[in-house]
Amino acid sequence: MANAKASKRPSQGAEQLFPALLFFVFLICTIFTILIGSRVYENIRGRDNASFESDTALAYITNKIRQSDKQDAIEVRDIDGCSVLVMLSHYGENDYETWIYESGGQLKLKELFSRTDSGLGVDDGLDIMDCQALTFSIEECDSGDRILTIDLGDDSRARLLLRSSRKGGAS
Repeated sequence: MANAKASKRPSQGAEQLFPALLFFVFLICTIFTILIGSRVYENIRGRDNASFESDTALAYITNKIRQSDKQDAIEVRDIDGCSVLVMLSHYGENDYETWIYESGGQLKLKELFSRTDSGLGVDDGLDIMDCQALTFSIEECDSGDRILTIDLGDDSRARLLLRSSRKGGAS
């Protein structure tokens, strides 16, 4: 009888070791799954935030342009090394300008109904949102149409046909 009990003990040890080893493997797999999942979530959130910022900036700028798209009211200037979208408006006896540009990593808007001769510069604008790069360009087509290109530098780009450039366009 003593020999029968002795032969069962190593077998019982192996039977207890296998479930413990299986539980340990399951625990390690669970930890790795959580770590990998958190990395994937972090990457998705980063891309989502970047997309939100560029989409919001483009929507903001295009809506401003659509509000101001009148004959000879939209132009692009280079002011102090910044590509500046200038929207001109006329009220009463005075001409006013609205500027949209990027400076110091911030999309800025100078929208204080400043007179054309106010002397305000790019340092006087208000911060709107984060924007790493922003350039504007206007190209003239053979048909006389003008196309405004807004480039945010991160593969986000919009091209707008200025309605005011069309014959019988906005006035």
